Amino acid sequence: MAVFIYQQDGWPAFVWNSDEIISLLSEARNLQGRLIGKMESLGFDLRKEALLDTLTLDVLKTSEIEGEYLNASQVRSSIARRLGIEIAGLVASDRTADGIVEMMLDAIQNCFEPLTTERLFNWHAALFPAGRSGIYKITVADWRKDTTGPMQVVSGAMGKEKVHFQAPNSFLLDREMNLFLDWFNKGAEMDLVIKAAVAHLWFITIHPFDDGNGRIARAITDMLLARSDKSTQRFYSMSAQIRLERKKYYEILEKTQKGDLDITRWLRWFLNCLINALKSTNAVLVKVLLKADFWKMHSETTMNERQKKMLNKVLDGLEGKLTSSKWAKIAKCSKDTAIRDINDLIEKGILRKETAGGRSTNYELERSAGQYSI
Repeated sequence: MAVFIYQQDGWPAFVWNSDEIISLLSEARNLQGRLIGKMESLGFDLRKEALLDTLTLDVLKTSEIEGEYLNASQVRSSIARRLGIEIAGLVASDRTADGIVEMMLDAIQNCFEPLTTERLFNWHAALFPAGRSGIYKITVADWRKDTTGPMQVVSGAMGKEKVHFQAPNSFLLDREMNLFLDWFNKGAEMDLVIKAAVAHLWFITIHPFDDGNGRIARAITDMLLARSDKSTQRFYSMSAQIRLERKKYYEILEKTQKGDLDITRWLRWFLNCLINALKSTNAVLVKVLLKADFWKMHSETTMNERQKKMLNKVLDGLEGKLTSSKWAKIAKCSKDTAIRDINDLIEKGILRKETAGGRSTNYELERSAGQYSI
C-alpha cells in the first residue's frame, strides 16, 4: 500500500479540479497585473528601493522558515552591492548571506533561462560554502547519498519521533530529477502560477539534497512567478507569506505528500498564500513612498553624513530602540558626538524623545517627519 504520494501508481501525473481553483487563479493574476502596473508608474529610484526591500525580505524569510536567522543589514548590503544600488551604511556580509542572495538573484534575474542539474548544484554550493549544515558535514553540489539511512522529516523527542515524510530512495534521484527538469523546461500549456505551485510540491517531495531543499524549492517558485510576471524584478515575497503561514504550510504539505495524486487542496492553499503575499506588498510600497516623502520634505535640511546614514537606518526599520549608544556604535563615533547629532535633529523637529520611560533614553521620529516609530 502506498504511504507517500511518490509511491502512487502514475506518479508524477498530478491531477486537480480546475473548477475549484479558477476563481483563485483569476484573483491572483488580477492582483499581479495591478501590482506590476503600480510599480511601473513609480520613478526609477523608487522602484529600486521597493525591489531592494522586497528581495531583502524574501531572503530573510526563506531562511527563517528553516529556523535560520540572517543579519538583515548584511543581506540588504549584499543585495545592494550585487544590484549596483547605492545605499547608506553598507556593511560587510558573510558567506552565508552572500550565498543565499546569489541563489535568489540568479533565480529571479535569470528566470527565463533553463533550470539544469548544474544550476541546482551551483545554488546548493552557494547555500553551503563550508560543506556543512551546522556542525554536520553534508554532500554539497550533488544529490544526497542516504549513507546514514533514508531521508526523513521528523519531529518529537528522541525515542518518540514522528515521521512526517520519508523522501524517495537516493538511488532513484537521477531518474526523478531528470523527469522534473524535463517537465520544468518544457513549454507545456500550463499557467505559470499553477506551474510554480506544482514545481514547489514536486521538488520538495523529491527532496534531492541533504539540506537546503526548502530554500531551493522557494527559489524555484520565485523563478516561475517571475516568469509569470514577465519581469526580472520582484515586488512581492511568497517566502514572507509562507513564513507567516508556516504551520498551515507544513500541515498542507504533509497531507498532500501522504495523499493521492489529486493536489487540488495544495493548489488552493498555494493560490491563497500568493494572494495574501500580493496584498501584503502594499506595506512595502507604503514604506518606500514614506521614505521618499521624508527625504523630499527634508531636502533643504542641513545634516551631516552620520545623521543621514542613521535616519536611513531608522526609515529602513532599525531593530530595537534607538539610543545614543546604538547611534554611536552604528555611526562609529563617540557617544558625545552621537548625543550632539541626536539633539540637533530634535531641534530641527525630526527626532523626539520617546514618552515611555526606561533605564535609558530612547528616540523616535517625530510624527510630522514620518510615520515610522522605533
